[in-house]
Amino acid sequence: MATSSGMARLLRDLSSRSGPGLITGDPLECARILGVDGVAVSLSTDGALSEVVWSSPGVSERLEDEQFMLGEGPGVESTVSCEVVVEPDLALIRPGRWPVLLPALAGMGVGALFCFPLRIGGVCLGVLTAQRALAGPLPPAAMDDALILAAAVTAVVLDGGQGAERFAAGEGTAHLHRAVVHQAGGMISVQAGVTVAQALVLLRAHAYRYELALLRVAEDVVARRLRFDHIGDGSGPSFERRG
Repeated sequence: MATSSGMARLLRDLSSRSGPGLITGDPLECARILGVDGVAVSLSTDGALSEVVWSSPGVSERLEDEQFMLGEGPGVESTVSCEVVVEPDLALIRPGRWPVLLPALAGMGVGALFCFPLRIGGVCLGVLTAQRALAGPLPPAAMDDALILAAAVTAVVLDGGQGAERFAAGEGTAHLHRAVVHQAGGMISVQAGVTVAQALVLLRAHAYRYELALLRVAEDVVARRLRFDHIGDGSGPSFERRG
């Protein structure tokens, strides 16, 4: 499997681990090399996408958040199956496959998606997702580059070097921006008397209902501006603006 000269440069950047995050290298440059509009890497926990660690800004960030919030999409499928998921034309996907995500993708202007698992043996550590507005397959050279990049990112995640240590410590841009989501899930679990898994469903449902960013809703819960302790009586979450 051959690597393009551009991808070779990007892989050298990844191996240098010179940046503050877990994964170094420019995601916008990566997207240009692959011939797509954006890329993202999300790690998984217990078979579900849990944290974006590398992403080009804009649509790719929104796509990862939508998949995390809805629990459906190509990245979720790739994580669960530990297989490559290639969808070069989203207009051809049956609506029941991703019933909520597909309309959101159309609104974002996404026409094609390509997901590559971060695979070690039979375990999937996360997924590399490339998205493009125009429908159509990736050229063979770009597919090769994406597969090689996914393997390189997997090695970085497993490396345990300084970049991973900074990431684990939450320093700089390596801060786990979704840690607040899990913290909010724990708080909702206590407030509503439900399991943490059910609490995360409540959190996602509230964000989806009011078309809010999941992170914003979680921050409101952690800051005690939003509470879910009235769920049982049918009155729904309560919101109080403080400060």
